[in-house]
Amino acid sequence: MTPLFEPQPPVMILTTRGDAFPVRRVFCIGRNYAAHAIEMGSNPEREPPFFFTKWAETVVPSGSTIAYPPETQNYQFEAELVVAIGKAGRNIAAEDAASHIYGYATGLDMTRRDLQFAARDKGRPWDIGKNVEQAAPVGLIHPIADTGPLDHGAITLTLNGERKQSGDLSDMIWSVGEIIAFLSRYYRLEPGDLIYTGTPSGVGPVTPGDRIVVAIDGLSDTVIMVGAPAAD
Repeated sequence: MTPLFEPQPPVMILTTRGDAFPVRRVFCIGRNYAAHAIEMGSNPEREPPFFFTKWAETVVPSGSTIAYPPETQNYQFEAELVVAIGKAGRNIAAEDAASHIYGYATGLDMTRRDLQFAARDKGRPWDIGKNVEQAAPVGLIHPIADTGPLDHGAITLTLNGERKQSGDLSDMIWSVGEIIAFLSRYYRLEPGDLIYTGTPSGVGPVTPGDRIVVAIDGLSDTVIMVGAPAAD
């Protein structure tokens, strides 16, 4: 069987050991920090977790310049801890979740906020606001064998050197173990899956020329430049 066109090669993200981690799927957990839930106009109570997805091809490495996307006037940053799955499993117990983690990275969930809110207000899916080319930057992946399980540590984002987001991983409403347990009830998690675990409060807009830096204690930074709109 001959393909009609050349298939897209897999997206690869480097690890701190120099290996390439092939990205399979991207799961993103929504409103997982109480203060962010409030700023989005939602109840910060411990509601059941929910998630949305992004294509693997939205993932770009730290150091990239990402194009400002079309059809938005409000493109926003969200700093996140990213969990890289290294072992398959379904119905994983929260206390066993760490054995399925390959490692951790810093990352960004970039969002066309105006389109997200327009869809949300009509009860429609958020795909048009969230699943955007180059909208899932991620830093080097640190193996869990080197870091140990991450359940606390400062997470910050600076925009052009000014701090905009600040929190701690311990502020997450749903822990990494609970997130993995939840997702694995609905999907068999597979090696190559990335899980974006939510963002602290302080999200805001970017413009072309901006420099974004996401930092989490013990992990490599994600550094991204916002470029001009892409030319077709």
